[in-house]
Amino acid sequence: MKQRIISALIAILIIVPLIILGGYPYYLGVTIISVIGFYEIIKVREKEKKINKYMKMFALLSFLIIVLSGILSGKDFNIDYRLILMDIFVCLLPLIIFNKKDYDAEDSLVLLAITLFLGLSFKFLITIRNINVLYLVYVLLITITSDTMALFVGSQIGRNKLCPNISPNKTVEGMIGGVVFGTFIGSMFFSTFVSSSTNILVIIIISLALSLVSEFGDLVFSSIKRRYNVKDYGNIMPGHGGVLDRLDSIIFAILAFSYLVSFF
Repeated sequence: MKQRIISALIAILIIVPLIILGGYPYYLGVTIISVIGFYEIIKVREKEKKINKYMKMFALLSFLIIVLSGILSGKDFNIDYRLILMDIFVCLLPLIIFNKKDYDAEDSLVLLAITLFLGLSFKFLITIRNINVLYLVYVLLITITSDTMALFVGSQIGRNKLCPNISPNKTVEGMIGGVVFGTFIGSMFFSTFVSSSTNILVIIIISLALSLVSEFGDLVFSSIKRRYNVKDYGNIMPGHGGVLDRLDSIIFAILAFSYLVSFF
């Protein structure tokens, strides 16, 4: 427990100033974290089969272009279709160059999924901060509250397992508790500090959706770990695991927020 607390405090001391500062310090921080996350999930995949080193290099380059496009897009959530096409070409066309042992169809689809999924997630992490730092705080507050309260409520009154084959410790009661508190705290924060003029029902619906998606996002990342039989994605944060172990819920909440705001 002591190790977890120390790791969390160090992470907070690094991340909070970057969020407050924004601009290039924030871009650099997101880029470093995204690269660590990229290699963490690649490493998990390579528990089963190594991926061609040249393709990992090309995929990383494509991934970084997508992530850093968030700087150029400024305050726009739109996705440049040319980036997606570029990534498809980078990941799929080399199938005709390498032999099957070095690089096969499954390798190419794994790289395509990783670069697009994580690339767009970190791109929007930059975009949301560019639009309004309070939007980013709002999303983070919902995910952190949902995760914390799901753990607390589940440990106190949890009886019914949520997805025992994926995450044995998660309970239905914990999920409900996390969603209730996450929705309440998120809604109160948004209506108080972000926009008091926005319809409260709309705020509650969005907060509820983000809380639910964040909790299910955690399960998605857990299912990947189960698939490859690993406990954590990494060990950069002693007691917590890797970057993706800490950002699993946030990544899905970021994607959901970016999607939902396009309707308003």
